[in-house]
Amino acid sequence: MPHPPSAPPRIGFVSLGCPKALVDSEQILTRLRSEGYDTAPSYQDADLVIINTCGFIDAAVEESLEAIGEALADNGRVIVTGCLGAKADLVRERHPEVLAVTGPHDEAAVVDAVHAHLPKPHDPFLDLVPPQGIKLTPRHYAYLKISEGCNHSCRFCIIPSLRGGLVSRPLGDVMAEAERLVRAGVKEILIVSQDTSAFGADQRYRMAFVGGRPVKMSFPGLVSELGKLGVWVRLHYVYPYKGVEDVLPLLDIEGVLPYLDVPFQHADPRILAAMRRPAGRAHPSACVKAWRRARPDLVLRSTFIVGFPGETDAEFETLLRFVEDAGIDRLGAFAYSPVEGAAANALPNPVPEDVKQERLERLMAHQAILSAQRLRERIGRTYRVLIDARTDDGLVGRSYAEAPEIDGVVRVAGDARPGDFVDCEIVSADAHDLSGRLVPALIRGPQVIA
Repeated sequence: MPHPPSAPPRIGFVSLGCPKALVDSEQILTRLRSEGYDTAPSYQDADLVIINTCGFIDAAVEESLEAIGEALADNGRVIVTGCLGAKADLVRERHPEVLAVTGPHDEAAVVDAVHAHLPKPHDPFLDLVPPQGIKLTPRHYAYLKISEGCNHSCRFCIIPSLRGGLVSRPLGDVMAEAERLVRAGVKEILIVSQDTSAFGADQRYRMAFVGGRPVKMSFPGLVSELGKLGVWVRLHYVYPYKGVEDVLPLLDIEGVLPYLDVPFQHADPRILAAMRRPAGRAHPSACVKAWRRARPDLVLRSTFIVGFPGETDAEFETLLRFVEDAGIDRLGAFAYSPVEGAAANALPNPVPEDVKQERLERLMAHQAILSAQRLRERIGRTYRVLIDARTDDGLVGRSYAEAPEIDGVVRVAGDARPGDFVDCEIVSADAHDLSGRLVPALIRGPQVIA
């Protein structure tokens, strides 16, 4: 049923793609809510729909285009934003009836488009929003974006052309937002960007101010400040520069977690050079060995691309050996996709589609065996677990070794509320997930009890 004329206008919102896009969605929703707009749970209940798209690989482009079509069919009034918005001609060619198309990380343009097609209400009582803004994640964890854009020229990637060069947020602003999240009850902050290790490089690592104190705008400076928040902090998109070693001593099982999400993308030196990966001259094995010597408790997640143009069977075998030798704890993988505009499309010797898929299946099957072996080593140990959900079958949570949505989970027999920390003894494991039972709160310090 149509809502009463006095009710606030309602926005439907679909956020696709990576956590960085999710942060953009949260910022747009926060702005709209502060202006008195409400959100709708379905297309039919919305006065207008915003689709925040992804345009990184062909499959993501198609998913975004299909989501736009679905929203148009069910609602008819759609604004498109996000990475695919940088290809406005493609969007309008497929869906000419969209109301507006804006590019990535352009909150102002999205809000202007909403104002043009759904004027904002004038009731000042609707302008109140939580100090942490509108979040699309559960209340106990949140993503925090520290920079926008990227200065690299990886041949498989078009993100710099979509989002521009690296622009680091002022460190004081980053910490002010983090502190607001903590005051709002967030127990875990997940740091995201295109290149977290490069934080401050565009500012030439100048001095910034946090709470009146001078702090160097650098990756170690950022990690040092985040470690003072008293909550879990998880680092994503950490490029394997030599400077990562400077951060390892700052990691803390109760603060900035000894968990690094490092997008290695490959392990063969020739393929890394062909990809034009930053830090590609340093072999990933050397990085990992140095890191694990410094932090034996370090958990590594990574992503890899198989079937890059020119990849040989021997080079693929190098990748398989690296995944095993490095002890990659969590792994995501993709078959190379010739994204429009990517420089790699011009490289010779493209890998046939069936070979790419066979290699992808081999890599994931290989990782499943290795993951099962590593998880079995955790049986009998006790970990602090952050509960994400309570189901009919028990509790679902994560230890410091699991990030939300992309890694496995810890299933816990017992009772607690989402957002609670509990101590859990691991009793069984499969290829990706752990199961355990609640134990009395033995500690408040270390999260792992041998």
